[in-house]
Amino acid sequence: MTMPKNIFTHGGATIAASGSMSDAEWQVRVDLAACYRLCALKGWDDLIYTHISAAVPGQPGHFLINPFGYRFDEICASNLVKVDLAGNIIGHRQYRINLTGFAIHAAVHGARPDAVCVMHLHNTNGVAVGIQQQGLLPISQHALRFFEQLAYHDYAGVALAPEEQSHLLAALGTQPAMLLRNHGTLVCGRSVAEAYVLMDTLDKACEIQLKAQAGGGPLTVPTPEICRQTYLQLIGNAAPEGELEWPALLRQLDHINATYTN
Repeated sequence: MTMPKNIFTHGGATIAASGSMSDAEWQVRVDLAACYRLCALKGWDDLIYTHISAAVPGQPGHFLINPFGYRFDEICASNLVKVDLAGNIIGHRQYRINLTGFAIHAAVHGARPDAVCVMHLHNTNGVAVGIQQQGLLPISQHALRFFEQLAYHDYAGVALAPEEQSHLLAALGTQPAMLLRNHGTLVCGRSVAEAYVLMDTLDKACEIQLKAQAGGGPLTVPTPEICRQTYLQLIGNAAPEGELEWPALLRQLDHINATYTN
């Protein structure tokens, strides 16, 4: 018997998702695979480590994550693995996941229903700024997107024990982003697009800070009033970010290699 197919359009091309998968799930798979590929282009991947996860629409407690052992530039819509909050694989078991790596994602997804997409990376700029005691300074417009909106979590080793999960969640609160001291970055997005754009902004803010510090001399810091005013201007009406940028980023990927849609 032929399984039904769900059809949607991407970049003018018609793409089919086989089986009983919903259109909404397939769209999230394509977006999440694109996010992995974009991170690879930025050099944000760390061999086969770090992860980006996304909630499956209409399936509470189910999430998509990369198969363990695959590079970011190998991720495509069809090889993303569906798991529950305990890391159990849902459906076919062709791939496996890194349970230790998923622990951070499971904790955040479980506590933050608004965190549709959770990105945890070891991007060099974020690690370097997270090592600095003062953290991210409000010295650039990129940094001001996170003015009073950036959490910090102290390093406690490689494995995320249950008690550390509680500490991480308490530190994260409702913030959209976090620097994990001596470790990496974490961003929560209401969509895959928002998570990617927030991570891009955070990474640039960290890079700018490192270059400014390398230049030597005192740094110019806007007043708290200007910082707060700029933050409010940047978030606008508080709608999810990335809606304008995402189609342009997908066009970039399509021009380079569109196999993420497979």
